[in-house]
Amino acid sequence: MMPSKQGASAVANPVQFINQVRAEAAKITWPTRREVVTTTIMVFIFASLTSLFFFLVDLAIRTGLTQGLRLISG
Repeated sequence: MMPSKQGASAVANPVQFINQVRAEAAKITWPTRREVVTTTIMVFIFASLTSLFFFLVDLAIRTGLTQGLRLISG
């Protein structure tokens, strides 16, 4: 069985592929050191705030359930 023309055109020349990869890689704009540090600090701040929020929600639910069960059990 002969391969179709569509399948044959899907196989790229390795040299052409490497050149295309290099061309795409040249378009990448990397963040500066300051941007990386700033976003890292922001991630830590938001992670801390989120953990504090869920701690407080958990504390409120636990306290409410404990008080409710004490009321019911007498």
